[in-house]
Amino acid sequence: MELIYLSRADVEELGLTMKEVLEAVDNGFRLKGLKKTEMPPKPGVHPRPNAFIHAMPGYVQEVEAAGLKWVSGYPANPQKGLPYITGLLVMNDPDTGVPIAVMDCAWITAMRTGASVGISAKYLARPNSSTAGILGCGVQARTSLAALVETLSALRIVRCYDLYPEAAKRFIDEMKAAFPALEFVTCNSPAEMMEGAEVVVSAIPILEEPEPPLEAGMLQKGGLAVSLDYDAAWTSAAMKECEKFASDDIGQLLYTKKEGVHFGGIPESIYADLGELSAGLKPGRENAEERIFSMNMGIAVDDMVTANILYARAVESGAGTKLEL
Repeated sequence: MELIYLSRADVEELGLTMKEVLEAVDNGFRLKGLKKTEMPPKPGVHPRPNAFIHAMPGYVQEVEAAGLKWVSGYPANPQKGLPYITGLLVMNDPDTGVPIAVMDCAWITAMRTGASVGISAKYLARPNSSTAGILGCGVQARTSLAALVETLSALRIVRCYDLYPEAAKRFIDEMKAAFPALEFVTCNSPAEMMEGAEVVVSAIPILEEPEPPLEAGMLQKGGLAVSLDYDAAWTSAAMKECEKFASDDIGQLLYTKKEGVHFGGIPESIYADLGELSAGLKPGRENAEERIFSMNMGIAVDDMVTANILYARAVESGAGTKLEL
C-alpha cells in the first residue's frame, strides 16, 4: 500500500481557485445541513498559553471525503519566523479506512476559512454591500477578501486596521495588486475601520483573555460581522445587539463554550448553522436593517471537501510524492 504526500508547494501548485473552494465549501455546508456529514467537536491540547493543537476529524457523504486534520495555532510563532498555523491533513479511503494521502494543511486552512466568510456573506450580507472592514491583516484576511470579491459583486471599498501598521501596509500592497478595482483605506483604529463598513471580518489571534476592540454600536444597521477569531475581537454586548447570531457549527460552539474559556458572552439564542442556510432549511437575511453576526470557528467538513478536490487533482496530474504505508 502507498499514499500520496503533498507538501505546501505541491498543494499550491495544484492551482485550486477561491471560486472552486467556495463551491466546495458551500456544498459541504449544504450536506451538513442535510445531516450527511459526521463531525464530532474537535478535541485539543494547549501546551503553551493561547496556543492550541486540535484534532479535526470529518466525513462528508456524497463527495466521499473522510479524514483528520491535525492543526496547531501558536500566536508567538511569527516572532520566531514561523507561521501561526501549521499542521497536516490525513485522508482515508472511506471504503477501507486505508490512509490515501497526507498533505500540508496550512493552505487548506487559510482557503477554507476565507471561503466560510464568503458563504456567510452569500446568505447573510446585504447583496449590494460595497464596503468591507478588515480587522487583522494576516493570512486569513487575504483569503477572506478573495472570497468576498467572488461573493459581493458591488464590493468597492476595503477599510483595514492592524495593530502593526507594517502588516496593514503589506496587506494593502498585496491586495491592491490582486484586486486593482478595489479602493483600500488605511485606518488608525478599530473604530475608524468600522465606519461605513457593511461587512466586517475580524481575524486577530485567538487569546484566552482578550481586550475586544469592537463594541456595541460600531456595527451599522444592516451590517454583517464575521468572526474568525472566536470572541477575541468582539464584546459580548456587540454580539448580543445583533438580531441574528449564526455559526458554522452550533455543536462545536456550545462544546467550546462548555469548556469555559471562550463564548461565555454569546447570545443565548443561536439562529442558525451555516449548513441550515446553505441547505435552504432556514432563511438568511430577511431585511436590510438586520444586524447579523456569524461566528466561524473553522470546521473539518470545510477541510475535507477542499482536500478531496486537491487529492483528486493530484492523482490526475501525478503531483506529490508516493510513500509506502
